Amino acid sequence: MVKIPEKNIPEKKFSAGAISATVWQNKGKDRFGNDVIFRTISFDRRYKDREGNWQSSSSLRVNDLPKGVLVLTEAYKYLLLKENEGRTGTNNYAGADIGKQIEEETFGQELGPEPMIEDIE
Repeated sequence: MVKIPEKNIPEKKFSAGAISATVWQNKGKDRFGNDVIFRTISFDRRYKDREGNWQSSSSLRVNDLPKGVLVLTEAYKYLLLKENEGRTGTNNYAGADIGKQIEEETFGQELGPEPMIEDIE
């Protein structure tokens, strides 16, 4: 039986500088009234205001975008592995090409090798 936490709890946090993505474990009920656990992701940027107090925002500056992509990608990988673990009972990350799996799921097709650039004299 799955133990349902009393309240939503942070399960995992991915950070790159001031940018972070947090995976939350939530509890709820399915359409049949059974207890279920589902996960959500919150995303934020931490900064200090003029008074020196820490604040949080979901808005990004242009220079924050690469870090945002990084933390969200890591959160997505984590969730894929959790989903896979739930199906098989084990973590099948060893030897798996998660990047290829993400590309296939994201773009719906397998990507081939990079084209070679040849020197033409």
